[in-house]
Amino acid sequence: MRIGFLSLLSVLPLAAQIDNGVDFTTSFPFYAGKAKLPAGNYRVSQPDMGAEILRIQNIDEPLSAFVDFTPTQTLPPHRDSAVSFEKYGDTDYLDRVWIEGQTYGIEADPTKAEAAAAAGVNAGEHTAGGQ
Repeated sequence: MRIGFLSLLSVLPLAAQIDNGVDFTTSFPFYAGKAKLPAGNYRVSQPDMGAEILRIQNIDEPLSAFVDFTPTQTLPPHRDSAVSFEKYGDTDYLDRVWIEGQTYGIEADPTKAEAAAAAGVNAGEHTAGGQ
């Protein structure tokens, strides 16, 4: 049993990759890592497939942020690509990226500021559709 579980863990990082990027639009500002990004059109990509780092780039302006991530997985494949956010009070934080047709996803590692915000307020998750 342990060997099977360890084998599963060893393939998750390889499976959690964003080959072509995911585009999304927000009508609200949000934090991606330590960077606060304005509402707008974005692309999430993985610049180095060997590293667990995402790049969130504004499509219309020269703004971008880098975020560490942890691979995650669900049982059914996702019907659509999507980007989800956690909301604490009035502040949104990038949470997860799901890839259409895949059972894997990517969870943004929370910063200290997000962990502090989460400790003081009830969270609300919402999603921006991806392309």
